[in-house]
Amino acid sequence: MVKFENPNGYIEITNNYFGSLVGKAAQSCFGVTGMVNSNPLQSVKSIIKNRVGSDNSCQGVIVKSINGALVIDLHISVSYGVNIAAIADSITNKVRYTVETATDLKVSKVNVFVDSIN
Repeated sequence: MVKFENPNGYIEITNNYFGSLVGKAAQSCFGVTGMVNSNPLQSVKSIIKNRVGSDNSCQGVIVKSINGALVIDLHISVSYGVNIAAIADSITNKVRYTVETATDLKVSKVNVFVDSIN
């Protein structure tokens, strides 16, 4: 959860919101075939969410707040034969723009990890 103060009071944004926002932005980029679980806990969560029929877009997304700026880790799967450097650059720009526009918070770093190729 990210908490910050503005002139009107405090605002808290949940990790689920960031996960959904970032996951959907990353999946909309060309060449991304899906998000990959980044740790065993996310694997268990995704199994439960699949059973319930819930949205799974926050899978593979980790958002941390460090010194008032966000650090975002993405674990993705890409299509075979695409330029991975170009995809990573596209995702970085898209995610940074989407988060900064939606939340008015600064994104200091977006780390893209390609965990599988389909």
